[in-house]
Amino acid sequence: MSERFDRSRVSALRHAVVSCAQAAGLAGERLDDFVVAVNELLTNAVRHGGGGGRLVLWTDGGSVVCEVTDHGAGLRVRPPPGQRPPADEPGGRGLWLVGALADDLGVETGPEGTSVRISMTVTLRES
Repeated sequence: MSERFDRSRVSALRHAVVSCAQAAGLAGERLDDFVVAVNELLTNAVRHGGGGGRLVLWTDGGSVVCEVTDHGAGLRVRPPPGQRPPADEPGGRGLWLVGALADDLGVETGPEGTSVRISMTVTLRES
């Protein structure tokens, strides 16, 4: 699946992600976590990345992978992986949450935009 999106497409894309991830074998809590993480990426792209972007979803071996790319100004500051942002600082919790929910998180950012890739491994019990 590869789709451009803006604010008006977020809900429909979230539902499409559920269907595709289920078809790939994700289920239960892991499916829920993956969908919440993808929704956070979509929302971040709309809010902070120029109003929209592109979502690409695919399978790779035993994993479901999602990449969300936007054309915003890039991330200014990122906390170290796994470290929760300080409570007295605004922002930064969305990407932290994505990293806590997904099995893998990769971020590339610069003045031309940001690309965030997450993956979730389909476990034997799920397939």
